[in-house]
Amino acid sequence: MQRGSNLPAVSAYNQALVLDLIRRSPEGLSRVELASRTGLSVQTLSNVTRRLSDEELIIEAGKVISGPGKPRTILALNARSRFAVGVHLDPAVDTVVVVDMAGSVIARAEHPPGRSHDTHNLVATMADAVVDIIARAGIDANRVLGIGIAAPGPLDTDAGRLLDPPLLPAWHGVELRTELHAATGMPTILEKDVAAAVIGELWLAREEDSRDSLFLYYGAGIGAGLALSGLPVRGRTANAGNIAHLGVDRVGPVCECGSIGCLGVALEPDTLLRLAGLRSGESGELPDDPRPELDRLRERVEAGDATATAVIDDAARRLARGLVQLDNMLDVDVAVVGGPVWVRLAPVLREPLRRHLASDPAALTTRPLKLRDSRLGPDAAAVGAACLLLDGAYTARTSDLFITE
Repeated sequence: MQRGSNLPAVSAYNQALVLDLIRRSPEGLSRVELASRTGLSVQTLSNVTRRLSDEELIIEAGKVISGPGKPRTILALNARSRFAVGVHLDPAVDTVVVVDMAGSVIARAEHPPGRSHDTHNLVATMADAVVDIIARAGIDANRVLGIGIAAPGPLDTDAGRLLDPPLLPAWHGVELRTELHAATGMPTILEKDVAAAVIGELWLAREEDSRDSLFLYYGAGIGAGLALSGLPVRGRTANAGNIAHLGVDRVGPVCECGSIGCLGVALEPDTLLRLAGLRSGESGELPDDPRPELDRLRERVEAGDATATAVIDDAARRLARGLVQLDNMLDVDVAVVGGPVWVRLAPVLREPLRRHLASDPAALTTRPLKLRDSRLGPDAAAVGAACLLLDGAYTARTSDLFITE
């Protein structure tokens, strides 16, 4: 069925489109440049920029002279006009951030992961963390759009409920979106961690970036997100991206599914640390924070330790095989790699990964897959969670023009 549109929808779309162009241009844009890029009339563009200015979303950032005539006024993003809170639930550590309209982190905190099975206490602790970080950021709470939560799947996003995310037993079955909204009074969104990271990448994307890309998230677990034509692909139940059971090594470790060499178990931090001799004993159900040991693993590789170097090379080979399988199926331009484990190991893992990607005999695509580090930094999921609010409020989507009932 074809759907119509109406003037308020068109007006909101034009406003989001102009804001999107301005915020992706670090030097700002003049009204002449905006008119050229959008095709909007001078009068419409004047109305749009006036509304954006009235809402303090953009500011005048000086004038430029280019040829005869009056100087052009440059319009730039007012990054501190709005903010959002992002929360990432992780088996090792919970991360809470505040980001501004540019996606920059202006406040950050870490908290031990919730272990209590008392839902009220879990949610109250998280609510306190949100209120505290807003206060520490020194910003007007009225300018905070809300809270985005990123968590491992599976999730019931319709109900805002965590189902049974691995290694987070305290959160099983908790309707976190509703509970946290009730505790804080702030709009709250729940999203799978990989999907949140993809949305964060899209929010920070530059105009020249490919709009078709694969995001590989490497943290306590490993997952994949996908953007096509600049839009995230969430799947029918918003749980797309489960790649832990891709087979990548016929002589790799045994997975809980019974197969050998699945990507998830082959690359999980505990596996790498045990192979490198940095952990011993039985694998625990609730792992300790692996970051200090991952730093030691990286340092050993940098010092030329043969065992550590072999562990990283095997990890790169397995990761390359996983990316090759995904690229064979999706045929994308770019693989963006991020997450807390990647950030710590990238200095020694990046080049071996590129080497194995270039030589993997399973590659069937006609162009090599390009790698790029995530712009979101070590807190990719938390920053992405905050960007859920910014994206929902200020991204121009043609689908928003259609009348819905």
